[in-house]
Amino acid sequence: MAKEQELIDLIQPIVEGLGFVYWGLEYVGQGKYTTLSVYIDSPNGIDVENCAEVSRQISAMMDVEDPITAEYTLEVSSPGVDRLLFTVDQYEQYIGEKVQVKLRAPFDGRRNFKGQLKGVEDGDAVVQVDQEEFLLPIDLIDRAQIIPTFK
Repeated sequence: MAKEQELIDLIQPIVEGLGFVYWGLEYVGQGKYTTLSVYIDSPNGIDVENCAEVSRQISAMMDVEDPITAEYTLEVSSPGVDRLLFTVDQYEQYIGEKVQVKLRAPFDGRRNFKGQLKGVEDGDAVVQVDQEEFLLPIDLIDRAQIIPTFK
């Protein structure tokens, strides 16, 4: 988590300085393969040129600051319709949507929950699975993602 926070502190000002919304990032290291995925948004949407512009700026900063000493792949994209949720504000924006949540450690004997996001209470995401509501501490969530529904 400390490495992720360091990366957020370096990357968020770059994204916002370019006029985009910083949505979040994932820093995943698996063996010798490390991926840094940065998600950006904009009221007007995100296109390939926006991603390329942000990628160039982040790459330049990473070359100078060198926060990741190992070899890594940088990916910049929009959050998409199946967007990940990173902050309490983002959870609040998507109340009523279907979500898939994976916890870092088991809660009530399980780590995976799929249901409707009913709300946010005192730092917990309220997720209704079938007829049961679970209060899942947001700081213990490894990954939360919107499940898009097409009408």
